Amino acid sequence: MAKQNIFILGIESSCDDTSAAVIHNGKVLSNVVASQKIHEAYGGVVPELASRAHQQNIVPVVHQALKKANITKAQLSAIAFTRGPGLMGSLLVGTSFAKSLAYGLNIPLIDVNHMQAHILAHFIEETNFKKPPFPFLAMTISGGHTQIVNVEDYFSMTVIGETIDDAVGEAYDKSGKILGLGYPAGPEIDKRAQLGNPKAFTFTKPKVDGLNFSFSGLKTAILYFIQKETKANPNFINENINDICASIQYTIIGILIDKLKKATKATGIKHIAIGGGVSANSGIRKALQDGEQKFGWTTYIPKFEYTTDNAAMIAIVGYLKFLEANFAEQDIMASARLKISF
Repeated sequence: MAKQNIFILGIESSCDDTSAAVIHNGKVLSNVVASQKIHEAYGGVVPELASRAHQQNIVPVVHQALKKANITKAQLSAIAFTRGPGLMGSLLVGTSFAKSLAYGLNIPLIDVNHMQAHILAHFIEETNFKKPPFPFLAMTISGGHTQIVNVEDYFSMTVIGETIDDAVGEAYDKSGKILGLGYPAGPEIDKRAQLGNPKAFTFTKPKVDGLNFSFSGLKTAILYFIQKETKANPNFINENINDICASIQYTIIGILIDKLKKATKATGIKHIAIGGGVSANSGIRKALQDGEQKFGWTTYIPKFEYTTDNAAMIAIVGYLKFLEANFAEQDIMASARLKISF
């Protein structure tokens, strides 16, 4: 049987990045991302401003993705888009554009779960990157989510653990705000952590049953700790910033690894794949790789550009769904709280 010539345009607009990508038979031809700098002044994403920026960015981003892929709209096999979860205003921009374009070109429309896409980014055809075998455990960590997912197949996934309050990315950003760092604070804490002593200060890990996570207590403990120390020494943060960041990161990584150890024991699955924006963190990546020797698991880490929100991961899910003729109807709606389990 001759191999099909499948071109999928992926569109991602779940939060504050507008992205479009073209995938040809599982291989990325282009992956364009337009980031929104406006939110830095507010210390977090402002939903109304995000949706307006998506409206401005989506046409040029899609145009650029097609141009970089060196194809025309007429060659597209289908349009894949992020249906959710995410910010409703942002999702509506991408959903409306994808529906209109698919309708105008008379080609299939494919809806994609954003969190599922973070996991399936591992299946993009890339040289020197190994793909996890089924079943595997996926840990999706981002600004809005922290989950452990049992992945039995491309479209058979079950969340077996998740945060009961704040996501891990939020813990990084709130901690950074307490320390006076810019937004997003995660990369800055990671950078400074490499220069500090991870055991300089001790923060208690929250006790949560099963495989679920909690980060709100840690965030509060850091706030009280900083308030107490700066009261005694107003220059405490400046004098100890690297050690503070290292200690915060050490605690967060400890929480994640402890739950993964529990998950591998409970399921017997030793293949661990990570995804989501926080999986770009060097400390978390190293801890997972160290786990191969310590705990006997195999770690799968996607290419750096596929960890943060991007359309290539949307397009690969679109490609896998296209192969199964799993298409959406034109009346499909965006869903801000879309669940990952199938």
